Amino acid sequence: MLFPTPLLEGRLVRRYQRFLADVETADGLVTAHCPNTGSMQGCKDAGMRVWLSPADNPARKLRWTWELVETAPGVIVGVHTGRSNGLVREAIEAGTVPELTGYPTIRPEQKYGEGSRIDLLLQAPGRPDCYVEVKNVTAAVEGGVGYFPDAVTTRGAKHLREMSAMVAAGSRAVLVFCVQRGDVTEVRPADPIDPAYGQALRDALAAGVEVIALGATVSPEGITLERRLAVVVP
Repeated sequence: MLFPTPLLEGRLVRRYQRFLADVETADGLVTAHCPNTGSMQGCKDAGMRVWLSPADNPARKLRWTWELVETAPGVIVGVHTGRSNGLVREAIEAGTVPELTGYPTIRPEQKYGEGSRIDLLLQAPGRPDCYVEVKNVTAAVEGGVGYFPDAVTTRGAKHLREMSAMVAAGSRAVLVFCVQRGDVTEVRPADPIDPAYGQALRDALAAGVEVIALGATVSPEGITLERRLAVVVP
């Protein structure tokens, strides 16, 4: 995925009210939309170098959207969770996810479960439907370990239960961790942050839900999922 227009660089002043971020740019202070509802642990320190994309709609209240942050020298992280589904779909269509090849039909945001929507529904004649849930990973610790979630997510645990039910009904279900940073080599559940999600993940694995982690190369020019990462569930 290439950004269609050049990003605006600046320095983060603060992230607040979940959806707002003040950024100091060469043209002055701007308030940008923050498209990430998590805690953004390690990605929201004042003074961090950030990049913003211009809104497609010039009439939108907030002209800019926060896309990237540099958390350490040379480590650029994609914080826009809305990009994850498109990145994973792009990787599937490019044939870089062997487990998810051979499905000519990809349907986004399909209703299933208990009033939920699956991110991607893969379909092929003669094959069980494949339900793909995408989770964006931005949090990491030293040693190349990324973790999810970075805040308590009852919704995430609910999705795992629904995916387990689809497997029991004869379909496939695959959880894809989309890691928008280049310094991560493995993904683990963040048990200290949300032990209930960690347990739900273990239950889902036991029920036959498949789990994949894909790592991205991130730059102000674009983001591409091109690395397979280990998933470690102690």
